[in-house]
Amino acid sequence: MNQVDKVAICSRSFSKNPFLRERLTKQYKNTKFNDEGLSLEGDALVGFLENQDKVICGLEVFNGKILSKLPKLKVISKYGVGTDNLDLDTMANREIRLGWKGGVNKRSVSELVLSLTLSLLRLVPQANEDLRKGNWNQFKGNLLTGKTFGIVGYGNTGKDLAELLEPFNCKILIYDVYKINNNESNRSSQVSFDSLFKSSDIISLHLPYNGSTSNLINSKVFSIMKSSSILINLSRGGIVNEPDLKEALKNRVISASAMDVFLQEPPNDMELLNLPNFFGTPHIGGIAIEAIEAMGLAAIEGLDTNQIPVLR
Repeated sequence: MNQVDKVAICSRSFSKNPFLRERLTKQYKNTKFNDEGLSLEGDALVGFLENQDKVICGLEVFNGKILSKLPKLKVISKYGVGTDNLDLDTMANREIRLGWKGGVNKRSVSELVLSLTLSLLRLVPQANEDLRKGNWNQFKGNLLTGKTFGIVGYGNTGKDLAELLEPFNCKILIYDVYKINNNESNRSSQVSFDSLFKSSDIISLHLPYNGSTSNLINSKVFSIMKSSSILINLSRGGIVNEPDLKEALKNRVISASAMDVFLQEPPNDMELLNLPNFFGTPHIGGIAIEAIEAMGLAAIEGLDTNQIPVLR
């Protein structure tokens, strides 16, 4: 057991998980959990992490200003897979090690994409709401089988989603900035960005949030999509321009959309959330019970990493 390093856990869901708490406390004597369920940012985050050597973080933002106030910090281990909340350059300069494991929650995300796709195609949310009102209208939706499915970003989750789609005999189109080996593509086709958006019946986004992807999906992109198409975003908020999406849905430029992530969380655009052809979930893509445990174990393992982020 490590009896020297002080470890703080920012994540509320990790802190509330008995299995993960037990596993961590067996390895580290000095642990500090977010038992008050605080949303940690700015000075509150700095205060929580004062004099800590290692931290397990979720979505908390560690920018240069925050890191400058944490001189003792040696390791940041990620509970989850996205690192857009971490200033990796500052970490590299400070030689703060990064615990990270890619793809640890990929099946949790890809299964929710499949669930939302089927729900929107078969008009499940509308049918359920109508039934709750005492009506008995048999909604006529569409099959997923045989559709053209576009996957934007072919990393761990994109590849896993392609595998889940195989029994549906979809034509799978892939856009990625890197060339994909044909042996890894599940008989899919790698195409240009515009070609994917013009041809796909369903499009699922699996991208990081950065300067090149901010507002990537906007009114210009919606204008080239099929009017019958569906857009799904379980990657990061801010990739889809939400005001443009709202107008596209209201004017039936596209058929429907489902989003699990938003630029501001919780989102406050109630007009968007209440559109009949929009379905939102509260950032639950990666937090199936099995995924939580897998992410937590990876984060615990990451506390012992020797990996320093590569300076970009």
